Amino acid sequence: MSEQNIPHSPPPAPAAFPAPCAPCADSPLPTDLPEGWLRIESMDMDAQGVAHRPDGKVVFIDGALPGELVSAQTKRKKNNWEQAELTAIHRSSALRVRPGCPHFGLHTGACGGCKMQHLDVSAQVASKQRVLEDNLWHLGKVKADTILRPIEGPAWGYRYRARLAVRHVIKKGEVLIGFHERKSRYIADMQTCKVLPPHVDALLMPLRGLIASMDARDTCPQIELACGDTVTALVLRHLEPLSEADKTRLRDFAAQHGVQWWLQPKGPDTVHLLDPQHAAQLAYRLPEFGITMPFKPTDFTQVNPHINQVLVTRALRLLGAQKTDRVIDWFCGLGNFTLPIATQAGQVLGIEGSEALVARSKENYSFNNAERLKNQTLAATEFVARNLFNMTPELLMADGHADKWLVDPPREGAFALSKALADIHQARIGAADAVALPAGHEAWQPPQRIVYVSCNPATLARDAGLLVHLAGYRCVAAGVVNMFPHTAHVESMAVFERCA
Repeated sequence: MSEQNIPHSPPPAPAAFPAPCAPCADSPLPTDLPEGWLRIESMDMDAQGVAHRPDGKVVFIDGALPGELVSAQTKRKKNNWEQAELTAIHRSSALRVRPGCPHFGLHTGACGGCKMQHLDVSAQVASKQRVLEDNLWHLGKVKADTILRPIEGPAWGYRYRARLAVRHVIKKGEVLIGFHERKSRYIADMQTCKVLPPHVDALLMPLRGLIASMDARDTCPQIELACGDTVTALVLRHLEPLSEADKTRLRDFAAQHGVQWWLQPKGPDTVHLLDPQHAAQLAYRLPEFGITMPFKPTDFTQVNPHINQVLVTRALRLLGAQKTDRVIDWFCGLGNFTLPIATQAGQVLGIEGSEALVARSKENYSFNNAERLKNQTLAATEFVARNLFNMTPELLMADGHADKWLVDPPREGAFALSKALADIHQARIGAADAVALPAGHEAWQPPQRIVYVSCNPATLARDAGLLVHLAGYRCVAAGVVNMFPHTAHVESMAVFERCA
């Protein structure tokens, strides 16, 4: 469906999927299926139902749930697999639920922001737990001693960070703002979004009206959302300078709706407040640790603040830092884990690849230390910038011994860091073809415990394989973090301890 064919009036809530027909979800599964029917066996990492044809070929079906009997029309065919479109549900899963958003579904023009609204939230979490365990075993040949209880939070209104596309559809004289349609470059006609905070959801239609009224309606491709605890910031990407009339329109909108406008004329480093004077500070708190984290709207922060608070608390409990410990926080970002660690450890080192984030971490450390009582000051903490994707045993040892590590990498994982640790261990046990270690390496000791926070179960599993099979660790615990309800995104945490 092209943007030019999107109706002006709100569409009725569509049937997100084909209506289930008899037999019902509670009836026994038939042993022999009618021709063309498929039994959904599992769900893959993209939330597609997985079935097999009688000849063994794998079929991936959007919108189908494990345990269901369905019919589907093949859309893409390869030698070993097919991609198919759900056409009928003959036996519905008991875990199928009515989606909470009218823009979710398989219909033309459906929003592509969520993939799992048709599945009960508890079942979503169980599915993600299974993805984590399967990845750890099949990719890393690792099995955790203990499966941690999943970290869960609100299923709706949780998304405090979002990048919303903007498009002025000239033929219709209408502005669209939101996520893209499923498997499409077009913007969905979103008039509501239930995963955004309610006050931001209520802004979608007013924002469309605002952009439509602006002189720059054709040169504003994106609005980035960043909510702090008390401030809602909107970053307007504009390809040409804004007129004074447009700036006035933005100011009037901000005053009416209680938001803060930031402007981005070029790259992320050009982001600035529309009106810097008297602007409230964008920040979030970690109340359990007495930490406040100021940030800029384009800085990386966790999308879900409710989950982030629990995540930090559990990570630090599992890390178990003591006043006698030196701790390294790898990929430290703004200091989301570093500063809470500094309330418990004796000495902390935060290492991050971005110079800008290191500068922000130092500012946040100074800000929080100044706010604390003299007898509650943070532990001595240093921040350094380093390319963590080029780690070597020599560079690793140069950072000195640490009793414990916290590792929170991007989707690419921490392969170089894990490999450097493995190379050191292999050299010390005299493995064939081991790398030569630098002089004085005997004094350096690996950490006794590593807490690894991951946003990609595949790279976590790869790194876990290195740590367990080549670096002398065992995986004592692992579990999922439902940071992104209704999506197929799997956030997780694993704990590694040094073998005796």
